[in-house]
Amino acid sequence: MGKWGKRIGYGIGDLGCNLVFSTMASYLMVFYTDVFGITAAAAGTMMLVTKFIDAFTDTGMGLLVDRTHTKWGQGRPYFLLGAVPFAVFTFLTFYIPDLGNSGKLVWAYVTYCLLCTAYTVVNIPLNTIVPRLTSDVHERDVLVSARMVCALVGTAIVMSITEPMVRFFGQGNEARGYLTTMTIYGIAAMCIFFITFASTKEVVPPTINQKHSSLKEDFKGLTGQAWILFLLNLFYFSLYVVRSTTVLYYFKYNLNRTEWMSLVGILGILSGLPMLFLLPVLEKKYSKRSLMFFSIALYIAGDLLIFAGKNSAVCLLVGLVVTGLGIYGIFGITFAMQPDVIDYSEYKKNASVAGLIAAFQGFFVKGGMGLTSFVIGAFLKYGGYVANETQTPKALSYIEICFIWIPIVLCILIALCTYFYKLDGLRGKMTEELEKRRKSMLDNS
Repeated sequence: MGKWGKRIGYGIGDLGCNLVFSTMASYLMVFYTDVFGITAAAAGTMMLVTKFIDAFTDTGMGLLVDRTHTKWGQGRPYFLLGAVPFAVFTFLTFYIPDLGNSGKLVWAYVTYCLLCTAYTVVNIPLNTIVPRLTSDVHERDVLVSARMVCALVGTAIVMSITEPMVRFFGQGNEARGYLTTMTIYGIAAMCIFFITFASTKEVVPPTINQKHSSLKEDFKGLTGQAWILFLLNLFYFSLYVVRSTTVLYYFKYNLNRTEWMSLVGILGILSGLPMLFLLPVLEKKYSKRSLMFFSIALYIAGDLLIFAGKNSAVCLLVGLVVTGLGIYGIFGITFAMQPDVIDYSEYKKNASVAGLIAAFQGFFVKGGMGLTSFVIGAFLKYGGYVANETQTPKALSYIEICFIWIPIVLCILIALCTYFYKLDGLRGKMTEELEKRRKSMLDNS
């Protein structure tokens, strides 16, 4: 398998994840309130509760990956094991049973939780294997960028064609349209995970075997830099959910531009593509810390342009492009930090805890997503939002707070976390030391 085969094979794993993940982030709240038939408050509460349940399954999955040792590696086997359940639970989450209001709510809780668990089984290994695919720092950055580009493509697919597909397959029946569309996404994701398994190979062993370590010892392997990474994931994915969810409400109700939905999806997402292509080059010249601050500034500038130019089509479109560059810059840099944080635990604590680090990332990601969904649901309820109706000024103001001002607060929090990130200056020293340890292990084996 050539370099590009490995890069693309690894990267498309996140395309498969995002076909469903991005739909959940962007459409699931609307699906539950406007199609499934539960209130915004009930949907928000459900997402909060199930996300925290799912966050604990992430921890278990991370510990399992750290203790997995097969001829296929530590993470790769789970692409095979999780592929079929992922497709099945995608279908069931968007199936609407005839069970009455209480029965439907229970169905929503169970199927959503199962889908999130299946996502965990394939996504935690996807997060852990980069340090095992190569020890070359630049190649790792390229792999991460390839993954981010593919994730962005998956999100772009969801944002640009989901609504047309729902209309096409539903023919006036949104429930049937969503079910058919999501079944296609689930089957496509399943096939992609098989390709990712076949295209990757774990060739870099950890410098220590974590197989017989205790949970207490694993936790000791987490560094302060790992906790910074976890908080960055918490705040970034909260930002992602707020933007992805409320952009639909903001353009539909505040701006009355429902005909822009596909265009909003394309500009707001594909505008980040140049940033992801440039990141491996930029990371050779500038620190990840500096690039993160720059990306944050871009997002805030674009957000304020959308707010100030709400009556100007040009300002709205330019604002979407700039926020797209900013948010995907934050996205790519956050994930590029992860291999360094994993190596830092090996370097500083002599601990191989890639799975635990990925698990805690998932914990904070899903906890943040659940909490953010709950907050959005609560804001909509308190503002008096009524689905598919003309909104009151109060409801419109609360939608605006969610789309414009909460993201700016989250960007400030991301900047505060980034201020304490210090691994840029240690990267070369870590690589040299870990290579010495691996060579010593080989010599002594």
